[in-house]
Amino acid sequence: MYVKIGGIDQWIQIRGQDNNNPVLLCLNGGPGATWTPLTQLFAPWEKDFTVVQWDQRGAGKTLESTGASVAASMSIDRMALDGIEVSEFLSRHLHKEKIILLGHSWGSILGVHIVKQRPDLFYAYVGTGQAADMKKSIQAAQAYTLEKARAAGNRDAVKELESVGPPPYRSKEQAAVFFKWNGEYEVESDRAALMNTGRLIFGAPNYSLWDMYNRYRGFMQIPTWRLYQEMLTTDLASLGIDFKVPVYFFQGAEDELTVTAITRQYFEAIDAPHKEMVLFEGAGHFAVWSMPDKFLQELDARVRPLATRR
Repeated sequence: MYVKIGGIDQWIQIRGQDNNNPVLLCLNGGPGATWTPLTQLFAPWEKDFTVVQWDQRGAGKTLESTGASVAASMSIDRMALDGIEVSEFLSRHLHKEKIILLGHSWGSILGVHIVKQRPDLFYAYVGTGQAADMKKSIQAAQAYTLEKARAAGNRDAVKELESVGPPPYRSKEQAAVFFKWNGEYEVESDRAALMNTGRLIFGAPNYSLWDMYNRYRGFMQIPTWRLYQEMLTTDLASLGIDFKVPVYFFQGAEDELTVTAITRQYFEAIDAPHKEMVLFEGAGHFAVWSMPDKFLQELDARVRPLATRR
């Protein structure tokens, strides 16, 4: 359905098998890369959670409704406020005291902003591909990617990476060079997961070719350089290290984008009622896609009980 969020119509998908289950709101990576067409990937989760996918400002069916002019309003602050409104709506609509928030990559930036502003809305926050100090993380990731390219004798990659230099980048085009070659050297589990999600999108229920085009447009064309600058220079510790909700990081041990060692430093500094960091061995930045069954097992064992205690 479309719901009026932040003054515009935004698309929300709600799926599950039991209304009594906890509500899990998913914040996709990107910005712009809606998870709505990945419904089949998350379908097994619907036995234990009411799974909510939200096409954020500038993404998917929300972009279809608003058009490209919405790009001018896209910022971390504005979209975090959108996320709070979505969470409030879900609590009312589904008659829940609180919900669980899951954020991946870009969504993990929004997620931390949201739970720090409105902890009363959430049983817990779960981050994966968890951002921390993005400036340090991208610098480390760029060095890793260049090292991998040199070791592989990939002259094109070395030439392009050296031409843009180390971060911070000065344009969206320079950042795109980094992301292209970083993706080339993802761990095998990430590469397989990305190929699988491509197949899932073409088989997504109630998802047309026009929807696929808007997903592509929302990820590749709509986000502004200003928004990318905000994302790539984010240091979440600057918001304060105190959390009023339990915090869980489900992190790929081989994540070389939101670099796991830097995420761990942030995790160790956090002060929360309860916190756990779970490493997914053999997984990278897309652990939530490459190991969805294991991810669900960890959610069931560690997080779901917080929302089912009476």
